[in-house]
Amino acid sequence: MRLPVYLYGHPVLRKTSSEIGPDYAGLKELIENMYATMYASEGVGLAAPQIGLNHRIVVIDADPVGDTFPECAGRKLTLINPVIEVLDGEPVTRGEGCLSLPGLSEDVKRVEHIRLKWVDENFEPHEEEISGFLARIVQHECDHLEGKLYIDHISMIRRQLIKGKLNGILTGRTRCDYPAKYAPKKR
Repeated sequence: MRLPVYLYGHPVLRKTSSEIGPDYAGLKELIENMYATMYASEGVGLAAPQIGLNHRIVVIDADPVGDTFPECAGRKLTLINPVIEVLDGEPVTRGEGCLSLPGLSEDVKRVEHIRLKWVDENFEPHEEEISGFLARIVQHECDHLEGKLYIDHISMIRRQLIKGKLNGILTGRTRCDYPAKYAPKKR
């Protein structure tokens, strides 16, 4: 089932998410719904806060960008309680977009070599070194679990320059091609 994507300005996107355990009710269905939502929205990743849940769950299917970034080919990950360790390397600037910020993309600096620890949907532990664009996708989605958005990584000048677009999302003037949940109106 496709779920609405929570958009910029919604408080759920700014909260730190909680770990979940194997007794989490309805986990399989939630993960299926997250993938369905991500695919319907034409994303390559989706974090639980983006569907209104502050739980440490991320789904990624990076295969659609595998032609451009070979490390992404065939990579489909369900990350529960992920932990990132930054490894060596200088940050690289690349464009990023986000389903919670429709119509926007900005250049963001991120390292391109990380160690990722997580459990899968069966709570089997995994650990892997990840590089390149796949590492960027993982960092972007895991930022959501910490209440961060990619625009938090851009300069204040850039934020001022996109302020009108951000206000468009806040006020509901910006529309997207997928079901969305806008920020509550201020009274």
